[in-house]
Amino acid sequence: MTDRQTTESYAKARLGESVPLGVRPAVLVIDFSCGFTDPECPLGADMSREVEATRHVIDAAREVGAPVVFTTIGFEANGRDGGLWLRKAPALAELRVGERWVELDPRLGRREGDVVILKKGASGFFGTNLASVLISSGVDTVILCGATTSGCVRATAVDLLQYGYPTLVPRECVGDRAEAPHRANLFDIQAKYADVVGLDDALAYLQSLPRRPAEGF
Repeated sequence: MTDRQTTESYAKARLGESVPLGVRPAVLVIDFSCGFTDPECPLGADMSREVEATRHVIDAAREVGAPVVFTTIGFEANGRDGGLWLRKAPALAELRVGERWVELDPRLGRREGDVVILKKGASGFFGTNLASVLISSGVDTVILCGATTSGCVRATAVDLLQYGYPTLVPRECVGDRAEAPHRANLFDIQAKYADVVGLDDALAYLQSLPRRPAEGF
């Protein structure tokens, strides 16, 4: 099937409609840990551009008092907490709790008040308290960034829709190890789960909001 045929097929199915955004967003950064943004790690790739673009979103969110939440993947040294995922993707065992590959990329500028959620599955929601964190802060919209587009970003986008959060995915702020799965999954995320937008659109949305008091978590 050609790209044109695919687009026509999705359009016929009436996929890809936008949903209204709220006024209390959070920025959710999925797994931009050193293990994914440093090509020295077997799991990693050079995501400098994506990290830099995400930093722009984070800074804009801070200007309006919107919370920033990070996730990172980490397992115990024995790997027993990894379940079947470590059998399917053994390189994930490189992400050991307490070691560098689990640390957030310092270029993101994480602050003391930001929430960091340790996860052991693909979705940011699986086995974590992410839903409680968002609910307790009154979040009604999410700007989703991170890695990888075809893995944990997509899984989180699916769950954000199912939890009822309108979601923006700035295409410059998500990355993958290869271009083909990156592009295919952005196409499908746009069709079914979130609104894939340009970085400028995400920044304009944040800048249109009134500043709210920093509440913390």
